[in-house]
Amino acid sequence: MQVILLENIIKLGKIGDQIEVKNGFARNYLLRQGKALRASKDNVEFVSKKKVELNKKNEDAKIQFKEIASKISNKVLKFNKESKENGELYGSIKPKEVSSAFKSILKVEINPSQIDLRQEITQTGKYKIIVNLHAEVTVDVNLHVDKIDSI
Repeated sequence: MQVILLENIIKLGKIGDQIEVKNGFARNYLLRQGKALRASKDNVEFVSKKKVELNKKNEDAKIQFKEIASKISNKVLKFNKESKENGELYGSIKPKEVSSAFKSILKVEINPSQIDLRQEITQTGKYKIIVNLHAEVTVDVNLHVDKIDSI
């Protein structure tokens, strides 16, 4: 399906680009989230007229996300989890758990979909994750996973 992007999206394109994507991705994500419009003559004209406004909105969002990025960059999130003697966790750490840690510890709202763990976290140790706040704003955050000391 041909769509016109209404915002910059990583690995897809910039505002106003006409791209070809699979029907399900277009219907279930891009169109539903308001990130794109179906490519038609009327929509092409609409986007070309609104492009300046869309770019301004994108820049405002980018500035807001840069402020959040400055708050969380190079921060360390510590997790104390139950683990076996060899350091293997009884269950892995998921993006949802990291998201709730951002909210409780750093007082920043980050969706689990914005968190890229790079690898499955199933061992104690130090990990570096990527937080994709915006198409042009990404932040590295450190995770430290320690085992709970038994009494």
